[in-house]
Amino acid sequence: MPNKTVSDESLAIKAQGGDAAAVEELMRRYKNGVRSHARKFFLVGGETEDLVQEGMIGLYSAVLGYRESAGKSFKNFAYLCVSRRIYDALRNAARNVPCTDGSDPDTLPRGQQSPEEFLLLLEEQREFYTKLSRVLSDFEYRAVTLYLEGMSYADIAEATGKDSKSIDNALVRAKKKLLNNYAGK
Repeated sequence: MPNKTVSDESLAIKAQGGDAAAVEELMRRYKNGVRSHARKFFLVGGETEDLVQEGMIGLYSAVLGYRESAGKSFKNFAYLCVSRRIYDALRNAARNVPCTDGSDPDTLPRGQQSPEEFLLLLEEQREFYTKLSRVLSDFEYRAVTLYLEGMSYADIAEATGKDSKSIDNALVRAKKKLLNNYAGK
């Protein structure tokens, strides 16, 4: 059973010292976040799983490259490494797409986001989560956020200590509340 009281930063230092269990624990902690991040994009000629794999490589790079002396949290550093790896994969895929319309091959194809668009999306997400926290109960909010991070009902049940039916009920209630709140009802 993984020790959840050990900080990500401590695990990264242990991982760099050759502790395979620390590497596995960090990869487990962040896999749903990587999956969630990768789902936001479309890879020309590929699948979402390809971007997830690229993100996991970025996460592994973060584990090996994290420096506590830099003064940043591991979470922020990991997110940066994952994002960069996914963006690199998207840029490389875009370069391999023939441009018959005269457009610049170094730009992202339609449906993909530039870094600027991604930052705007992050701000919109923050506002969305703030609105969620105002409308939903604490349990509903936790269930919804875990679901949006890519966790299954079983994973959410395990993380919250509730059964799958409770998770399903919380998500249904949350959906109704959100529809009522934002549909003007």
